[in-house]
Amino acid sequence: MTRILYAASRASWAHYAEVLPAALAARGVAHEIVLLDEDPAPEAIEWIVYAPSSPLQDFGPYTALKGVLNLWAGVEDVEGNRTLTAPLTRMVDDGLTQGMVEWVTGHVLRHHLGMDAHIVNPDRVWNNRAPPLAANRPVAMLGMGVLGAACAEALARLGFPVTGWSRSEKSVPRVRSLTGRDGLREALRDAQIVVLLTPLTRSTENLIDAEVLSWLPEGAMLLNPGRGALIDDAALLAALESGQLAHATLDAFREEPLPEDHPFWGHPRVTVTPHIASATRAQTAAHVIAENIRRGEDGEPLLHVVDRSEALGR
Repeated sequence: MTRILYAASRASWAHYAEVLPAALAARGVAHEIVLLDEDPAPEAIEWIVYAPSSPLQDFGPYTALKGVLNLWAGVEDVEGNRTLTAPLTRMVDDGLTQGMVEWVTGHVLRHHLGMDAHIVNPDRVWNNRAPPLAANRPVAMLGMGVLGAACAEALARLGFPVTGWSRSEKSVPRVRSLTGRDGLREALRDAQIVVLLTPLTRSTENLIDAEVLSWLPEGAMLLNPGRGALIDDAALLAALESGQLAHATLDAFREEPLPEDHPFWGHPRVTVTPHIASATRAQTAAHVIAENIRRGEDGEPLLHVVDRSEALGR
């Protein structure tokens, strides 16, 4: 009998209470699931289904732990935890990926087509200037993991010239791949729309600073559905005020919910969306969790294991 701890909120458990046991049973995993507020004996727990917002921060007592399965794509709040010695996996599932593709594609098309000018037009201005075709609107995708690659491919299929930038070279159909600091500058040189989906690490924190923003052509647009700390907020506001950036659509922030007095609220060239670009959906995520537990129990490699070397300073 495999002992599993669900270390997220009881409210979120309501979404998993039926689908996760069913997914485990479908894979032949005999199991018992306990919740954190039931105060289970830590030495008996073999797997932890985890949300980084959980009050569980000390993994030391969990001496039989085989793995921590993160419910979110982002792991920056747990990957540096030195009490965690078992493998850590990030959430990668079809529902989360599709949600991100839809948000990114929707907002890229919104900016590309200039839809705001027509949706909000109180002066009833008749401006029939047509937007360029997608082929004339270069896009830079910063971050080419599962989410970034899927978004880049979707945009390329729509005809946008897409350049992807990441730590290592990627092979995605119709997408140019660049790496390194010089590659970042090259990716941004002609980019009219930039999408941020890099993981948040020590090397990517404040990636979008004043220098990097200066590499963009004047009037570019920035979308951040990734992590708030990827951006130097003061530099972003300065670029918006100078016209270096025409607009920023932001879904992730350093502090969430975004404080009511933050200058992003109400800024004429900033769109705030409340961290909705993509979400873990229990119906699909349960199968990823169950498959990883099944693999671990059968001695197979886990899926989506996080390389924690940078976070731990190795």
